Amino acid sequence: MKFKELRDRTMQELDTLLSLTRKEVVALRMNVAAGQLKDVREIREKKTLIARILTLLATQKK
Repeated sequence: MKFKELRDRTMQELDTLLSLTRKEVVALRMNVAAGQLKDVREIREKKTLIARILTLLATQKK
């Protein structure tokens, strides 16, 4: 998801998206450990999304 798309969302939507994305990262890590997931790039993309959301939340709270 692009930064521009995230800017259009409300604070509540960003909070729920953040928690869902964090849960997805945990699940992806479990799948990697179990040998079920071969594309580990997906984890990097999710972590980048988390960073974007946190950046937006920090700038909106000021």
